[in-house]
Amino acid sequence: MRRLLGIEGFRRLLFARLAAQWGDGLFQAGLAGAVLFNPERQADPAAIAAGFAVLLLPYSLIGPFAGALLDRWDRRRVLLAANLLRGVFVLLTAVAVGSGMQGVPLYTAALLVTGVSRFVGSGLSASLPHVVPAGHLVEANAVATTFGSVTSVVGAACAVGLRGLLGSGDWGSAWTTSVALLGSLAGAALAARFARGVLGPDEVSEPSATMVAVALGLVDGGRASLRTPRVAAGFVALIAHRLAFGASLLVTVLLLRHTFHDVGPLRAGMAGLGEVAIAGGAGILVAGLVTARVVARIGRRGAVCGALMVAGLAQLTLGLPMTLPTMLAAAFVIPAAGQLIKLCVDAAVQGDIGDDIRGRVFALYDTLVNAAMVASVTIAAALVPLDGVAPGVITLAALTYLVGAAGYLMVLRRTTDTGLPRAAETSAPTN
Repeated sequence: MRRLLGIEGFRRLLFARLAAQWGDGLFQAGLAGAVLFNPERQADPAAIAAGFAVLLLPYSLIGPFAGALLDRWDRRRVLLAANLLRGVFVLLTAVAVGSGMQGVPLYTAALLVTGVSRFVGSGLSASLPHVVPAGHLVEANAVATTFGSVTSVVGAACAVGLRGLLGSGDWGSAWTTSVALLGSLAGAALAARFARGVLGPDEVSEPSATMVAVALGLVDGGRASLRTPRVAAGFVALIAHRLAFGASLLVTVLLLRHTFHDVGPLRAGMAGLGEVAIAGGAGILVAGLVTARVVARIGRRGAVCGALMVAGLAQLTLGLPMTLPTMLAAAFVIPAAGQLIKLCVDAAVQGDIGDDIRGRVFALYDTLVNAAMVASVTIAAALVPLDGVAPGVITLAALTYLVGAAGYLMVLRRTTDTGLPRAAETSAPTN
């Protein structure tokens, strides 16, 4: 970490990511408080599923555009403009919350924020190989992704604290949500300090017509991923995690709102959701600290399969009891396992995919995993009762992890069939 922070370009890109993800975490938690835990509004499973769809669908709908354009436009300029535009949309959403808007108007405003955020997130990921030596991408991913995720949790915790100070009604939620503007402004200021062209793309291998490039973005990303077994297998593992995680997250929110009561220092309601976020952030931090060493010791294959098994076991042993203490323990273990998988997939994309198409592959990445989570939450909303007590859904989530591990190994077998040495899967973490 000291070596990486000594690289000026990486340090600047890292701080830009932290600013953006702090703002995202605060915005999402502020919106969750406004929609899910607002005494002036009611939330059933369908409403909660709609809220998750608003936060996640832009990853799928905007992702193809972001990927194609990031492989075509100066990424520094995209990061600067997207941060500023997101700040404007944050303020529009805050006004919508404060005025009591519900349904389509509110969700449209929120969609604009999260949609523009995709350009920021994808741009930061695609730019990383331009500021870090290829041999240190795993470590750079571990630092950037982990501290970004933890900072997002800090932003969410800030939203919980601000909500306590400013109120839990519409106007209190509006003021809380508006503070996310600061993250956008900081991200724009940091992006502006990069020189033009330094973040890539170095080459443009796209059609001259921008809309044609956008239309072909997903197809190009899919072809590149299918030609790279480690990337394709990683997508299978991460999609399985998202399917299971989405269903269990919906159950958790409903339990916190309708079933759980305070247990000592552990809280239900919105405060309990904050504790869940903190537990998840701690798990993500631990994953970031150990992933590179785990990969170095047992290889990427063993690390991903082990993480899937641990997450499935945590669903059964910690999720099924459906008590507040065990749920918080699961909120630590399952995100930690998911983060380890994500770091391995990020490293595969950045190490095995060429720079001229990397943005489109990251766009496909976002599209697949977040569409999977939206689908999972939507299906679970039809199965989970209002009180959230749904042992069958938790059991299905655990089985999903097992199926994901089997699918990951099946796709990964193509590596040796295409002539790549087995050592590439199990040795140095720089892969």
